[in-house]
Amino acid sequence: MAEDNKENKQPMQTNTNKHIPAPSSVADEQIKQLIKKEAEMALAENRNRSYKKDLKSIQNSRSWKYLAPLRKLNSMFSFGKKKKLYTLQLEEELTLAKSQLLEATAFIDDRLLDDKTLRSHELMDRLRAKKREGTLADYLEKLAEDKHAHTANYAEALKYGARLFSKEKDSYKKFVYEKALTGLNAEEIPEFMVRAGVEEEPIALSAAASYRASLTMRMREMQLTGSLPEWLLDDKQLAYEFIDTLKVRRPWTSKDTYRIETLPKQTGMVVKPADGAGSRGVYLIHNLNDIIDVKRSEKLTKWDDLLDRMREDVLMGWVSQNEWFTEELILENVEHNQIASDIKFYCFYGKIGVVLEIERYPETKYCWWTANGERIRTGKYDEDPFSGQGVTQAECKLATNISEQIPAPFIRIDFLRSEEGLVFGEFTPKPGNYDEFDKQTDTYLGDLFLEAQGRLAQDMLNGKQFETYKQLQAKQ
Repeated sequence: MAEDNKENKQPMQTNTNKHIPAPSSVADEQIKQLIKKEAEMALAENRNRSYKKDLKSIQNSRSWKYLAPLRKLNSMFSFGKKKKLYTLQLEEELTLAKSQLLEATAFIDDRLLDDKTLRSHELMDRLRAKKREGTLADYLEKLAEDKHAHTANYAEALKYGARLFSKEKDSYKKFVYEKALTGLNAEEIPEFMVRAGVEEEPIALSAAASYRASLTMRMREMQLTGSLPEWLLDDKQLAYEFIDTLKVRRPWTSKDTYRIETLPKQTGMVVKPADGAGSRGVYLIHNLNDIIDVKRSEKLTKWDDLLDRMREDVLMGWVSQNEWFTEELILENVEHNQIASDIKFYCFYGKIGVVLEIERYPETKYCWWTANGERIRTGKYDEDPFSGQGVTQAECKLATNISEQIPAPFIRIDFLRSEEGLVFGEFTPKPGNYDEFDKQTDTYLGDLFLEAQGRLAQDMLNGKQFETYKQLQAKQ
């Protein structure tokens, strides 16, 4: 599948699966040095003009003229040397005082906006103590107020710093604006910087793009409108109807739901909560003495143990109600009873952002990929990634084709890997913990989200009908 090869449209890629900091370009460093040198020259010229002005003022003063004979006399006596040494000493003390003043100013400036010495565990201890005291709500309210003021200080400093270059050379202005933008959220970017983003040589408004912000706004949109197209497919049965129409393979599922007391004693199946997400309450039944508790990554050897675990899931609140269904057990390797890996495509209306591969047993492991087969880190599940197998171009094409039939800018399409290829699992409109991606990945996926919105709007204007989706929608 062809991917967008524009600069900064791919997350960090490396075969060693490590982030590599992007070095400053030679051009950026040259601009930075030019700005610095020009400023130094301007300061030197200002100081020189000031010195000349002061010198001229002194030389024209009465005191200077009256003391002319004394200055001549000083040059003839030894105390002139002593005065010179004394002057040098004063200059050294003055230089030291200036240095200390600069250090103190830097320290004050650093602490003015942020106490960087506060460790996270100290803050967590404080929050737990406030909860025990019953004052956590008041404390959080104060934290929110302080955070808004604190963020506003930083934002105003960045904006004002950028504005100081608004009348400079275009190359300097663009350079400084882009530096300031890295510290601003979308709502903080001032209009004069946005205006520079639509000029003939625009600056990149990358700070405006955020996957987490886009998904959060999508949830707010659903609150306001009551529904969104992608959430229709969050229903497992409707998702299967949709996939069946597209002739994509999926597991067989039970037509009925069961209570723990009525669960059929069968093998080669998966037991899942009727209203659940993730791996909680999911059990893989190879045979009656080989049952895998997916969430706990444990093996059960008795049917009664399975029923006890299911009751425990309900009591603990892991499963909201005693209602379950069964579906086909998909294996990656039947001969070795190898459980299928999860392959999750983050799809943006016909484009894949990232792919998550998960191995569930004997322990849960994660691995991230780009659509072109590069392993990456994303800031999420980075602690101990495993090698994984990655995905083929044909598998990526399958995911993108499905996403193009859904009138939504984003949806995650989840599959299981079987011996014969990918088997559809479910649609996920809002992935869990979507806020944990690092800044680079969040911006990259945010750009894809915005691009997808634009393509979707254009396709709708051009008359695309989304017939398969509309047929499913009409049944509701």
